[in-house]
Amino acid sequence: MTSGWSSARRLRFWLLLRVGLAGLLAILLNAAQGAAQEPQKSPEQSIRIEVNRVNVGVIVTDGKGNFVENLRREQFQILDGGSVQPITDFSPVDAPAQVLLLLEAGPAVYLLQDSHLFVANALLQGLSAGDRVAIAVYNQAPTAVLDYTADKAMAEAALDQIQFNLGYGDLNLAKSLNTVLDWLDKVPGKKSIVLVSSGVDTSSPAVSQALLSRLETGDVRILAVSMSGPLRNGKRGSKQQIQQTEEAFAQADAWLKTLAEATGGRAFFPENAKAFQQTYQQIASLVRHEYSLAFVPPVADGAVHRIEVKVVDPTEQGSASEYRVNHRRGYIAPKAGR
Repeated sequence: MTSGWSSARRLRFWLLLRVGLAGLLAILLNAAQGAAQEPQKSPEQSIRIEVNRVNVGVIVTDGKGNFVENLRREQFQILDGGSVQPITDFSPVDAPAQVLLLLEAGPAVYLLQDSHLFVANALLQGLSAGDRVAIAVYNQAPTAVLDYTADKAMAEAALDQIQFNLGYGDLNLAKSLNTVLDWLDKVPGKKSIVLVSSGVDTSSPAVSQALLSRLETGDVRILAVSMSGPLRNGKRGSKQQIQQTEEAFAQADAWLKTLAEATGGRAFFPENAKAFQQTYQQIASLVRHEYSLAFVPPVADGAVHRIEVKVVDPTEQGSASEYRVNHRRGYIAPKAGR
């Protein structure tokens, strides 16, 4: 019998004994670690797309997390491999956002949905009239719930109608995100994924690494919201169980941070319903506000290039060292002769 089935039995046993949701997270993460030890095939070579100009969406916030407005072109600097590149296009973007709300449909959500998850309505209420929202859920694979719509009432109704089941299957976060990125390839304009997840991932290491490479060179921003905060209150179980749970939380948190930062996004870790509401309100502001920069690739070598964006000239609002600058990490340069 596979280790997956063993984890499922353990999950059911812990649930019936009311060991707590933190135990569920630890068990699922054990399953993920088991999958990571299995031999994996090498990931397929990334598809390379010719790029004549690299567009970089940049979010600049101050020490309180507020968007810094009124920055000018000359206050930014783009570095490609450490070399400064001329900025060919610049604009402060306050344009309609396109947000895909992607919800984990695992055991933790099943037991938290009423008290914590559906304060996601605060996200919908914080968006502007022209912003479009789509909704999907995932466990073993993603399932679309609602296509993009500017009708927030329709989106709220779709959230309220989602039925979460207490299942024991895998939580293939990386694999599901890869599929969602395929969906978003066909969507033009600014695109953000608001990922509400525990961070537990049973996808294979090969799939996870391929996803990171894709995120780092893509144009979709991930804003991750950990839903494990409410599970961390109190310490139940043996000393070993508590240690395993804490390690599970740390690993799940690190994965959410890695996914978000690869795209120039953010990871949030609210601990209660009020903090969830504040987080969604902040996200609603971030997905709409950004600066749009562009530059011409300096070489056509078909390679992955790392980029960095800096604010080099402070404003009266504060010094550049106080700003937090989020942007995509890289791009795939065009190949000569293509």
